[in-house]
Amino acid sequence: MDRSQLADFLRRRREALQPEDVGLTRGPRRRSPGLRREDVAALAGMSVDYYVRLEQERGPQPSEQMTAALARGLRLSLDERDHLFRLAGHAIPGRVSRNDHVSPAMMRVLDHLQDTPAQVVTDLTETLAQTRLATALLGDQTRFTGPARSMIYRWFTDPRSRSVFPEEDHALHSRIFVSRLRSVHVVSDQSPRTTVLIERLNSTSGEFTRLWNQHEVGVPKDEYKTIVHPEVGDLHLHCQTLLATDQAQSLLIFTATPGSESYEKLKLLSVIGAPAGPFS
Repeated sequence: MDRSQLADFLRRRREALQPEDVGLTRGPRRRSPGLRREDVAALAGMSVDYYVRLEQERGPQPSEQMTAALARGLRLSLDERDHLFRLAGHAIPGRVSRNDHVSPAMMRVLDHLQDTPAQVVTDLTETLAQTRLATALLGDQTRFTGPARSMIYRWFTDPRSRSVFPEEDHALHSRIFVSRLRSVHVVSDQSPRTTVLIERLNSTSGEFTRLWNQHEVGVPKDEYKTIVHPEVGDLHLHCQTLLATDQAQSLLIFTATPGSESYEKLKLLSVIGAPAGPFS
């Protein structure tokens, strides 16, 4: 870990970003150039004190997960991300088509959707970033680790994950998830990552094994979804998908018809925030 160079790089990247670049409002009292330290800490999901210590060359070595969060928060390019990992004393993440790095372009789109439920997910349904309203609607889906990072894995191993959809829709969602995983498995040339996920699911879920053996592909997704929220009830939403250039990540955007009951419920969620309990 190169403390001095890490601190210098973080500071310079922070000062190069403007509030508008990350979807923040420029307040009348903002005097410092670029973002404030507390802005970066919030974007990266860490405490302000922890980030300040990194810039002051006295913080502990950030973990790989924290380094990746800093790269997303600072909207780094792949080259900049790799440089950050080197300075933090970590091996450079592999540049395969499936990775945890959200491109600055996609992050900029997400930044301008703060009043809309939106999130970036990988082809294995791992949520990398969410807007505040997406967290209020779906719970914090970025907090999971290991295989549970994949919504597909959680769907077949944790019954609580299904509470976000009405029970009558579960069978279709199961087919869609299995079909999606099979497609990713083929496109990735049976990568170890997808292979391990499939093996784990086959060993723990009889439902998954039954559906996997049916060899369905291309199960059509309905762009209209019903979301069951523990506080405001059912919301009927339109889900638009924006694919990244390499199609390894997607930006999901949830909207409701203006004037509808679901539209009013989304407005209410923007006020009450994320729910507590297993849902979140």
